[in-house]
Amino acid sequence: MIDTRTAPYAALVLRVALGVMFIAHALLKYYVFTLPGTVKFFESIGLPGPLAYLTFWAELIGGTLILAGAGSRWAAAVLVPLLIGATWAHAGNGWLFSAANGGWEYPAFLTLVAAAQALLGDGKYALSELFRGMPVARTA
Repeated sequence: MIDTRTAPYAALVLRVALGVMFIAHALLKYYVFTLPGTVKFFESIGLPGPLAYLTFWAELIGGTLILAGAGSRWAAAVLVPLLIGATWAHAGNGWLFSAANGGWEYPAFLTLVAAAQALLGDGKYALSELFRGMPVARTA
């Protein structure tokens, strides 16, 4: 049974953790691995290099939307295929993410967390709460 009094706060905790993680992971690609280095990694595993840039922006923008609670349900859902791809990319490295080139347990876990966020929605203290109940202007 879901406790409807605390569920919005659970969604908030999940949303903040997931949003911060995505932003941090995007910034890791930018500042530590660098985008050209990420491109080379993608190419080394048989993926198109430009997909690295798309991944960076998806993580940064998606993470920001999730953290802010501005359509976090949709942002998380859109990021699930990216996470499935990350799980595939690390599948040959073993289970633990501390393995050389990172294992698959962390992206697999994040896939499930993003799916849970997509199912839960924004939760409390979300930017989307500011727009709830506002009249929508209709055009003829």
